Amino acid sequence: MAKAQNEGIAFSSVLKFATKAFVDGDFELGLVGSGSEKFNATTSREIKRALADIAKGKNMSPSFSSVAELRKSLES
Repeated sequence: MAKAQNEGIAFSSVLKFATKAFVDGDFELGLVGSGSEKFNATTSREIKRALADIAKGKNMSPSFSSVAELRKSLES
């Protein structure tokens, strides 16, 4: 909003222009999680291990059908 104000244009106009550009195919969204993240070696290794565990169903919490089941599991 501040940038629009500094440019001398209403923020609502920026939104309208962006919406029109998106509909016309002139504007693409780059969503978070698109694979552009750069992790250090330690974090990358941990993420790879966690994803491998998830794929194997390893180190996963069981599913619960009620809060009572969850509490019983936590208390044991």
